[in-house]
Amino acid sequence: MHCLTRITVSLILSSSVLIGWISSGWAETTAQSTHWGALVFPDHDRTVALGFTTDRFTEFDGTGNRYNDIRQTSGFNLWSLSWTERLEHFKGWNTNLTVGAGPTGDRFSRYLQNDVVHKFRGLTPVPVGATRDAIDFMASGTLTKWTGFLGSDDVYFYGVGGAAGSLYYEPYVQMGFRRLSLLEFVPVVSDYIRFSALARAGRPFSGAAFHQVSNHSYLGQVSVGIGNYRRKDGDIPVELEVGLTVDSGLFVDHRGDSLEERFVTAALRVSAVTFETWNDLINQKDYGPSFGARLTVDVLYLYNRAHRLLDFYQ
Repeated sequence: MHCLTRITVSLILSSSVLIGWISSGWAETTAQSTHWGALVFPDHDRTVALGFTTDRFTEFDGTGNRYNDIRQTSGFNLWSLSWTERLEHFKGWNTNLTVGAGPTGDRFSRYLQNDVVHKFRGLTPVPVGATRDAIDFMASGTLTKWTGFLGSDDVYFYGVGGAAGSLYYEPYVQMGFRRLSLLEFVPVVSDYIRFSALARAGRPFSGAAFHQVSNHSYLGQVSVGIGNYRRKDGDIPVELEVGLTVDSGLFVDHRGDSLEERFVTAALRVSAVTFETWNDLINQKDYGPSFGARLTVDVLYLYNRAHRLLDFYQ
């Protein structure tokens, strides 16, 4: 009987881990993805997540027009670690550290852009000239205060952060709300639809990859999420989120004026895994910071879930 119990527990734990690997969690994004359109809301809870992110900077559009004075195409491929921790002695305050590094090469993101997305949409392939080949890295950190308002949950936030690495540098301030229920007056619906918004102001500085960037950055982001936000402890978290981003621009044109960017983003989270992708298609162009995607696994969530299962069966 004890042997059967052990086998049953092992199968349940294996299934739990497998569910995590084929489904979704959350973690703060690698720094460069901020200006490519990724969702950049801070973490509300403790998180330790591993991930892979690819972002594409395209020198030309489909007709051969040049984006700015950066004379190369870049495909950034970063393996990342994101760690969010609550400050025990300062209620409501969180800190986050996100680091990422990896080879910058054009082949993977060019395949996604020209052979997958453009072929599917019947668009002209984007030409490629010179490419960046290097090992790039980015690191970012945030300090965030979460709070309630007029009796609401602590879904409002404000804080400061900074990014540094081989691409660029940027300190910033931000504020907003995360997964706010605006439909409490509608029965049932308020349990499954939540809204988020963020405003960020930063001061970018050039790095090894980008020698000329804007001297200011203003970013606004809104999203709507659909999921079971009233779930019980035993329920697997599931969420589909769609967002829009307007960025005053990390990059500048040949006159030094900021190049505004707009993006649409979709993210799917089930259990411990998140898949998210962003694209500038609402700009009706395909050059500059054109698209990106990331896959993250919340290993802290998997560990806590496995630990609860072990405690239950012991």
